[in-house]
Amino acid sequence: MVIDFRRNPPALTPLSIMDSTVAAVETFKFLGSIISQDLKWDTHIDSIAKKAQQRLYFLRQLKKFNLPQELLKKVYSAVIESVLCTSITV
Repeated sequence: MVIDFRRNPPALTPLSIMDSTVAAVETFKFLGSIISQDLKWDTHIDSIAKKAQQRLYFLRQLKKFNLPQELLKKVYSAVIESVLCTSITV
């Protein structure tokens, strides 16, 4: 990934390491955060929202078993809130 905000970025020469060409990518994951070529958070936020939705479905399924409210809150804190608060200091 090359981050270049010039109006006319120069043509890139292929990068090779030990006779192996390194592929250019538009996004990559680094320390749990998805970084895009334009340095926007859209891809990262979409990924986090998708993870949280999947876990929220799990919480809804648990609610059907009439579990105590306090237990459901603990499950939320452990399973969903931890996903939402990942990389919050970035």
